[in-house]
Amino acid sequence: MFTGIVEETGTVMRIDRKAESFTIHLQAKKILEDVQLGDSIAVNGVCLTVTELTRTSFQADVMPETFRATSLGILSPGSKVNLERAMSANGRFGGHFVSGHVDGTGILLSKKRLENALYMSIRIPEQFKVFVMEKGSIAIDGTSLTIFETEDDIITISLVPHTQQQTILAGKSIGDLVNVEFDMLAKYIYHMMDMRKETKAEITMDKLIENGFVD
Repeated sequence: MFTGIVEETGTVMRIDRKAESFTIHLQAKKILEDVQLGDSIAVNGVCLTVTELTRTSFQADVMPETFRATSLGILSPGSKVNLERAMSANGRFGGHFVSGHVDGTGILLSKKRLENALYMSIRIPEQFKVFVMEKGSIAIDGTSLTIFETEDDIITISLVPHTQQQTILAGKSIGDLVNVEFDMLAKYIYHMMDMRKETKAEITMDKLIENGFVD
């Protein structure tokens, strides 16, 4: 479990690629202070398991499903990434519930600066627009953000100066892909309501007669 509060930006050192999977080697500093083998680290919002570790770097495996569902596959040596350690039980909770299970990728459509804010519009996969609402939460490349505006399958977010400086988002270019994770609570509620609709028995005249309610 993560909070969407990026702790530092790391750098891709090397990627050992296969057809639809790879091992990624990343340089970092702050997040490695108390990390152990097997721990989880969110890389651009994707929960990965640490498989090798030094004082200044770590590596993790990216499986085919993650390769297909996220933007990690477009990374290359020198790419900057957002990094966050899994949330500790005694830590402050500064963002929102983020699982590190990315739902899909969005496309950056526009960037506009207004005084100290940077507004970014992102097109999300259409099937997920049911999970977004104004003032709702969303994780973009692992960064906890508030949705300021929605229009069909396009959302607008705003980056405060701190987020512009501490994450990779402000450096994104128009057309770039971003990892998107929608609010966990919204997804659970939608799923439960959908299951309720599927299991709800349809009342028909034949069923009323069959069960003795109508002669």
